[in-house]
Amino acid sequence: QVQLVESGGGLVQAGGSLRLSCAASGRTFSPYIMGWFRQPPGKEREFVASIRWISGSTFYIDSVKGRFTISRDNAKNTLYLEMNSLKPEDAAVYYCASGAYGSRPEQGKGMDYWGKGTLVTVSS
Repeated sequence: QVQLVESGGGLVQAGGSLRLSCAASGRTFSPYIMGWFRQPPGKEREFVASIRWISGSTFYIDSVKGRFTISRDNAKNTLYLEMNSLKPEDAAVYYCASGAYGSRPEQGKGMDYWGKGTLVTVSS
């Protein structure tokens, strides 16, 4: 089994920054791809960004391009999301997830393991 634990959420003013972390553990942790998702209050969960674990190739939704950066530390089995220029519409519970080969997080397909989320609140 794989366990994913997010941290780093909190309250920030619009225009501010936060860095989320997702620590992975478990003997079988060997993802092909990892992603960040978010669920704003009263809305469905949406994909935010992904990174292929070995190659480092990244993908973002348009609304966060240029503001958010997804990265990973393979040695520490940790995924990050650096969020800058935060807007009130970025407020959500942020989840990390991992997927095996063939997973398509940007399409909401095939992510095997999920964390429990960390809350990001952005005040205007």
